[in-house]
This record gives sequence, C-alpha cells and structure tokens, in this order.
Amino acid sequence: MTSVAYQGEYGSNSAAAAQKLFPGCTELPCTSFEQALDAVTLGSADLAVIPVDNSAAGRVADVHHLLPESGLFVIGEYFLAIHFDLVGVAGATLDQVEQVRSHVHALGQCRKVLREGGWRTLVSDDTAGAAREVAELGDPRHAALAPPAAARHHGLEVLRAGVEDDPENTTRFVVLSRDADFAPLTGAPTMTSLFFAVRNIPSALYKALGGFSSNAVNLTKIESYQMGAGLNPSCFYVEIEGHVDEPRVALALHELRFFSSEVRVLGVYPAHAHRLTERPA
Repeated sequence: MTSVAYQGEYGSNSAAAAQKLFPGCTELPCTSFEQALDAVTLGSADLAVIPVDNSAAGRVADVHHLLPESGLFVIGEYFLAIHFDLVGVAGATLDQVEQVRSHVHALGQCRKVLREGGWRTLVSDDTAGAAREVAELGDPRHAALAPPAAARHHGLEVLRAGVEDDPENTTRFVVLSRDADFAPLTGAPTMTSLFFAVRNIPSALYKALGGFSSNAVNLTKIESYQMGAGLNPSCFYVEIEGHVDEPRVALALHELRFFSSEVRVLGVYPAHAHRLTERPA
C-alpha cells in the first residue's frame, strides 16, 4: 500500500488530493511542507503530495524554494477544485460568530464572505486544523473556513456552504518521489520541471531563456529566488510544456545549459487533464 505524506491534517485539501491520486493510500499528515518532503527523503513515506499554486492566491510560499533542494523528483500533478464552508459548533448560528480562523490562503480566497460578516480573522496552520480548533473550543463565537471533509471529520455544522470567492477556485498539487520516474516519450501532453542557476554575466537570464522562444517551447511557470547572502546569481524553478527527449525541448535545454552554471531536470510527467480544458477567451 502506498504511503503519502502531505502538509496538513485529516480532512484538508492536501488530504483530499492524496486520496484522489492514490485511493486507499496510507496517509501521513505533517505539520510543515519541509516535514512532508523529509518523510519521503528518509523513507517514512513513499510519496509526497504538495500544493504549488492556487488560481486565486498564487504560488504557495516556500514550496518553490524547498523543491529543488529536497533531492526529490516530480512524477505527477493534480488540479483540485477548492471549496470552503463556513463551519461552527453544533447549534451555532451566523449571528453568533465573532471570529473566523483558517489558513492564510483560505482567508484570502474567501474575502467576500469575511467582508460581509465583518468578523475578526485568525490564521491557522491549515484549514483542517482550523476546523479542529473550533471543535475543541466548543464556542459558537468561533468559526472556521474549512473543506467539507474537515467539517464532517470534526462533527461541525455548516453555517454557510461554498463561500469561496471564485467558484472555479483550483489548487495545483505535485507528486514527489525519491526516484526519478520520468514519463516515457509517447506523444501525450507532458510537463517538465527544471531548476537552473544562471551564470554571472550580463543578460544571462535573457540569453538562457532564448532557446525556449526560438524552439517554440512554452514556459508555464518561472519562479526566482536567491541562494546565499544575495551576492550569487539568481536561481530559477521553471515548468515547461514538452518532454526532454523531444528535439525542440532538447535544443532549448542545450542553449539553457550554455548560459547556466547548473541545470537539473526535476521531473518529466504527464500533463493533468485540467490543462487540456478549453478556457473562455
């Protein structure tokens, strides 16, 4: 049976993503992203399922810094529709609520209902943990923004369902493994995750990325961060559409390596079906 580590508690969105990807898996809830990655590195878990960005809140803080340094490989991705309920203890009513707690991203994704209610907010480590805290308090003045599964798990009452600002709110998760289990080249839509550090020369990033443009390789994500005290060249986490064995991608990577001091392929994996959904113009 596959064991899967994730940040958060039972009933969290990360738990839901793990269950969707690996039905019947053994779950290993962790208090932090770093702990979840370490669980895989140390062999306590087979895989980790980690959120990397949200359609409303943007990137998940720290993850893009942790991924390249973890030594793990991306072997899959999953897009999860995100729904939040405003939940409280049994018998509570909206009129009694004075304070709402949740993860900082959930609070940011439910601004409308929070503004309407005029409630004070409190940041919790994760959404399911916020539900647990409300259950433990047993006070109708305290409520939480939590996934439906968390409310059921902790015996809470839904005061208002579906309170996310965007009905198409979606979080993208990646699956991490100790082994570089790269997807084969079959012609199916494929994603590649890369880490690179540019050389300390003028226009290094512009030149390094030029090969993607000239070879018609689409970059879907680029994140920068600084290593050390800020005197070193910047490092980048990049995701592209395509497979490393495709000629056009291979040419782009050849040019990238020429202008970089380090290039690492972190994963080659099937593109999730969500990417293939036609978006309104």
